[in-house]
Amino acid sequence: MKYIFITGGVVSSLGKGLTSGSLGALLECRGLRVCMQKFDPYLNIDPGTMNPSQHGEVYVLSDGSETDLDLGHYERFTSSELSKRNTLTSGQIYASVLQKERNGDYLGKTVQVIPHVTNEIKERIYGSGEDADVVITEIGGTTGDIEGLPFLEALRQLALELGHENALFIHVTLIPFLRAAGELKTKPTQQSVAKLREIGIQPDIIVCRTEIPISDDMRQKISLFCNVPVTSVIEELDLKVSIYELPYLLHSEKLDEIVCQKLQLPLHESNIAPWETIVEKIKFPKKTCTIGLIAKYLDVKDAYKSVYEAIAHSGIQNDCKVIVEVIDAEELELADDLGEFFEGISGILLPGGFGIRGVEGKIRAAQFAREHHIPYFGICLGMQIAAIEFARNVLGYTDANSTEMVPETTYPVIRMMFDQRHVTQKGGTMRLGSYPCKLIENTKAIAAYQANYVNERHRHRYEFNNDYRDEFESHGVVFSGINPEHNLVEILELRDHPWFVGVQFHPEFQSKPRRAHPLFADFIAHVLEYQSSRA
Repeated sequence: MKYIFITGGVVSSLGKGLTSGSLGALLECRGLRVCMQKFDPYLNIDPGTMNPSQHGEVYVLSDGSETDLDLGHYERFTSSELSKRNTLTSGQIYASVLQKERNGDYLGKTVQVIPHVTNEIKERIYGSGEDADVVITEIGGTTGDIEGLPFLEALRQLALELGHENALFIHVTLIPFLRAAGELKTKPTQQSVAKLREIGIQPDIIVCRTEIPISDDMRQKISLFCNVPVTSVIEELDLKVSIYELPYLLHSEKLDEIVCQKLQLPLHESNIAPWETIVEKIKFPKKTCTIGLIAKYLDVKDAYKSVYEAIAHSGIQNDCKVIVEVIDAEELELADDLGEFFEGISGILLPGGFGIRGVEGKIRAAQFAREHHIPYFGICLGMQIAAIEFARNVLGYTDANSTEMVPETTYPVIRMMFDQRHVTQKGGTMRLGSYPCKLIENTKAIAAYQANYVNERHRHRYEFNNDYRDEFESHGVVFSGINPEHNLVEILELRDHPWFVGVQFHPEFQSKPRRAHPLFADFIAHVLEYQSSRA
């Protein structure tokens, strides 16, 4: 088995996750089996309790692991099936080491970062990807961060144990363009690589993030000062159209070929054609449509990362460029006329979220979509919002709500799940991971899925209150997806509406550029129909 370690320097948010996922995709195009994993130096056990406005979305795996959003990139770019074994944090490492110390596993020895913490990290790497040809491990953070040093030390030790032909280091770094001087600067990259070499790690390949092309002279300079062959200085230009251009871009720089040569892997012919097709469809769509995304997390676009990507995938499948207009849910609460917000909008999407802020605005958006027959897609909280709106404005329960927002509401159409009522810890205790859903015949859901049973990933504590099911159904609601184990409502739709669907799960987590999620694809197809009929 071969191991690739990807580190980052100069600044954070360089796109190490996209680089890792793209490299994984390129190696799969050469017929290799790839295992992806992400190690994050922060002390949280996982990102499940972090604020989306600061950290970005929490990506949920099939086994219920709450992970960093980069694992979403891994699953979208490759065929890797990820689990809790593919994600690791300093919090998990230290928790494991301290538990072993309490159990007496170290036989009275003094517990130290070296060797106990570093051994724990190495064990996780060695225990990954039993059936893979290549394990790609991304190290979060930036070289030089104090909390990341144990991970880098573990990688140094591991590379020594594996041998140079079995371990390869890729360093992603920034080549900043100083507009006042009118030139690119390599000094930050030199300093970043020098910091790695102080630790004892010599990068084999340097991937240079840059907004303008780097010259041959600059490649030579980086090669000289960073001690890598000039052919191993890889240009990674800012992408202007889509992140799915990146595999093709890195392939043109021969990154996959260089990796195979350095690791003595078989250099099979690359089947890059599927990625070329994706880029072609993104660059030259036949149609265009606009949807409104009703957001409460506005500070960081990554808070809805998988939703945006699933929308892009559905655009690829429908040969359409989907323009997303972000609408502030709190602004909708105060607006006199919602029509001005939805002028030119052909579909309304309500993503997941937590807390009461912006909820009344989301309810008004759901009402607007229902009354004006605009295609509506509600995800997790978006489904619950649809239920609350229907109860208020169709059933006449004017103060209907969720017990998350108003614990003492008179009409709790959304309530906490019974098995959640005595949970006190916040982290990792929601209904998480993949659960089955039985679809009902002659519904929008089964028309989209073309299947009777599906499995979807969840992240919630609240559910539709089954005490209200009969009344909802008698007024035109169809519960088209039900969890067979607990009789839990999974999908809600309106009978007399072109396309109004709410789901309790997160379909965006299973969407890929080469296989858009059926519900997202069907939503955009109906958005195009609505746009055409309105025209």
